[in-house]
Amino acid sequence: MKAFAKVNIFLKITGIRGNYHEIASRFVIIENLYDELSFTKNETDDFFIEGNFDCETKQNTIYKAYIALNEAVNSKKLKDFFKHYGIKVKKNIPAFAGLGGGSSNAAVFLLMCNDELKLGLKKEELSYIGSKAGADVPFFVYGYKSANVSGIGEKVEEFKEESLNIETFTPDIKISTPTVYKTYREFFFNPIYEDEKNKLFKTNSKDILKNSDIYGANDLYAPALKLYPDLKKFQKKGWYFSGSGSSFFRII
Repeated sequence: MKAFAKVNIFLKITGIRGNYHEIASRFVIIENLYDELSFTKNETDDFFIEGNFDCETKQNTIYKAYIALNEAVNSKKLKDFFKHYGIKVKKNIPAFAGLGGGSSNAAVFLLMCNDELKLGLKKEELSYIGSKAGADVPFFVYGYKSANVSGIGEKVEEFKEESLNIETFTPDIKISTPTVYKTYREFFFNPIYEDEKNKLFKTNSKDILKNSDIYGANDLYAPALKLYPDLKKFQKKGWYFSGSGSSFFRII
């Protein structure tokens, strides 16, 4: 099953909720960039993930989704299934890139489990479970091509617009998302107001980018640049920054 990448057409901070930042963002699927997930035979008692990952299994978003799903359904059928099967991931989405690869993998994993094991969970339930694995997981659970995302990622509303042909470029810079947010809070904190958020949520993606530069579209670009000044080498006119980076994108 395909797990698509995404870009943030815009990403604005609207406030703080505890240790989290509340956002207003437009998530859009990249239709030509995706990982591929499938179940694979595994005869060990350990949860098994096959794929080219830069982290240990217990740090993987798929594993976190598995734990959250287990806690939610407490199903013997689910536990028994993963004594005989693992999950295989063919990775194409770069890691630490702001393209949502880990969250997309976790969402697709939940959808596959729900279908294969006939758990009967609705999208809203899977979204809630997925939010415990990662803030961006709910968007991928719903499967919208374009959506307005708010709160800390749990509020997802479909935005209907024409499909966008998106080109991405990811420099070899591994960015720490928590550190970028921390730097934003310390040096760049300037949340937008509700009326500005509502205006963005009603405007199509092409028009938003037409009227914004890379700094204006994404509140996290300035703090990312402060932490990783080499990003400046890759900044080009007409290109924008996705999430906390390090990927740049444009609509072609």
